[in-house]
Amino acid sequence: MRAVILASIGTLLLMNLAVGDGIVSTQNGTDATADESTAQLPMWLRGEWSRDWIQEGTVKSNTFEVHYLQTPTYFADVRFPKDRSRISTARSFADLTDQQLKLLTHQMGFTGRTTMAGTVATWHHDIEFQPSDGAPDTGRLERIRPDRMHEHGLDGSYIESWRSLTDGEGRFLVIRVEHAGRLLRTLVVVGNQFVYVRNRAKDLPVASSFDALIEATNATREQIVDFLDCEFSVGRVRGASVLWEIERSTLPWREGRRLDFVERMSIDDGRSGLVPREVGEDQWTVPVNTLSQGEIKELFGRESKPES
Repeated sequence: MRAVILASIGTLLLMNLAVGDGIVSTQNGTDATADESTAQLPMWLRGEWSRDWIQEGTVKSNTFEVHYLQTPTYFADVRFPKDRSRISTARSFADLTDQQLKLLTHQMGFTGRTTMAGTVATWHHDIEFQPSDGAPDTGRLERIRPDRMHEHGLDGSYIESWRSLTDGEGRFLVIRVEHAGRLLRTLVVVGNQFVYVRNRAKDLPVASSFDALIEATNATREQIVDFLDCEFSVGRVRGASVLWEIERSTLPWREGRRLDFVERMSIDDGRSGLVPREVGEDQWTVPVNTLSQGEIKELFGRESKPES
C-alpha cells in the first residue's frame, strides 16, 4: 500500500495518492473541496448538538433522542425514539419479533454535506435511514445565544430548538468509502463523539415513511429486514470501556461493542500515515481531518482483533 494520510492541525494540505484501485485523499478541515459550497459554515455551527424540542403548529414535543454532529463540511444526524427499548438480548434481526421490527422503522438517520446560503442551511443526504420523500432538507438557522439555535422550516411548518454540547475543540475527522459513486460507509468524528454509518445494499424507493413503503410494497418480513439493514451508530471515541465504543445504534445488538470499522485502518509506521488494511475497488477518502499525528496513532494504531 502506498497511501498515507498525513494529519496536521492548521496546515492547509490536500493530497491524492493512488492505492491499487482505491484512492485515499486528505484535506484540512478548514477548506471545502471543489464540489462543495464555497460559502463556509459559521464556526458556531460546528460541533455536537442535541435537540430539546420540535414545535409543529401549536404542538411542542420531545419524543426523540437526537445526536447531530457537524464538521466544517460533513454532518451526521441520528434520532432514536425515546420509547424504543434497548433490545439487549437480540443478536440479529432473526431474534426480533415483528413488533420489535416495527419499532426500528421509527428511527431516523441522515449523513452527507452541509451548505449555507445566508442563514439557510441545506443538508445534502448521501445516506438516509428512512425512505426519502424527495423533498430537500433545508432550514433557516437562528442563533439564540452562543450555545443555542432555532431551526425554522422555510414554509413555517416547524421550529426546532437545538443546544450545543461541545464545539469539538477543533477535532474533526471524516472517512468515506464509496463504490461506483455510491457511499457505502462513513465515519464522522467531532471531538470525542462519533457517528458511524453503513449503507444498506440497495437504496429505498421514494416514500413518505417506512409505514407507507411497507404498505405500498406489501413487504414480507424478509423485505422489511432488508429495508432496516442500515446502520447508524453513535458512540464515544475515548472514555468508555474501550476505544470507539458504540452506545446507541439503529441495530440494537451493536450497542456496547467496539466499532469494528476502525480495524479496517492501520498505521504505516514507515510513513507515519493511516492506510486501509485492504484495498479493492472501493474509493477511500478523508475529506476532513484536523487530528494531530499523535491522535491518529492513539486512535488507529492499537492492534486488536475485529469483532465477528
